[in-house]
Amino acid sequence: MANEFIQTYVEKKTGIIQLDRPQAANALNRQMVDEIVEQMERFDRDDSIRVIVVKGNEKAFAAGADIDEMMDDSPLSLELTNPFAVWDRMMLIKKPVIAAVNGFALGGGFELALHCDLIVAAENASFGFPEVTLGVMPGAGGTQFLTKAMGRAKALEWIWLGQQMSAREALHYGVINRVVAPEMVKEETMRLAHQLAGQAPVAVRLIKEAVDEAVDTPLEDGLKLERKNFYLAFASQDQKEGMKAFTEKRSPSFKGV
Repeated sequence: MANEFIQTYVEKKTGIIQLDRPQAANALNRQMVDEIVEQMERFDRDDSIRVIVVKGNEKAFAAGADIDEMMDDSPLSLELTNPFAVWDRMMLIKKPVIAAVNGFALGGGFELALHCDLIVAAENASFGFPEVTLGVMPGAGGTQFLTKAMGRAKALEWIWLGQQMSAREALHYGVINRVVAPEMVKEETMRLAHQLAGQAPVAVRLIKEAVDEAVDTPLEDGLKLERKNFYLAFASQDQKEGMKAFTEKRSPSFKGV
């Protein structure tokens, strides 16, 4: 089925998901989220793709969720439709996912960016959770992801007040990775994506699993997983190629096996 609210294309070994609902500043309706997640999963299954990029347009990454769509929801309708279940599938993506953010990333748009592994933002980008001004709260992981990124006190402040933080503030608090000029966001994102695409895919996958585990796991358990994944890396041809290339003083050619 053709996508209605996103466009997709591939550059080298990077699969790109372009949010495409410009008339609504890329506000996320439920079909749009379904399309994003399903495309992430397709890229994740495609051996020719090593990195996934999610981007908006020059004016907005995604300016929140579609308020009109949820206005008449009830607790029972939300329980029955379970609209956030699809968001959980993003956390099962094994390949690196990078968000390229220009303009607004608010509400659900901020949550989408936080579901990505890395965030590259324009100097004029804005992040925030305005849900409190609508009488509600973040529901697709915002309270959890932001707290893990910046700590309880600052997360409470931003989410309670519903204020927007600048890209520089988000960088300062460790919420995002890089800030560049607006016209350089795509170039910097693709440069980072191509760097990651050149790394050993098996090692990249194992590293992502170990780092994600470190966020919530006691140190002893995290160390056990790290050790297991370290041993698993030695089952790959990439490990043999990487070490052989090092001893031969040449660049490795990783195949992802």
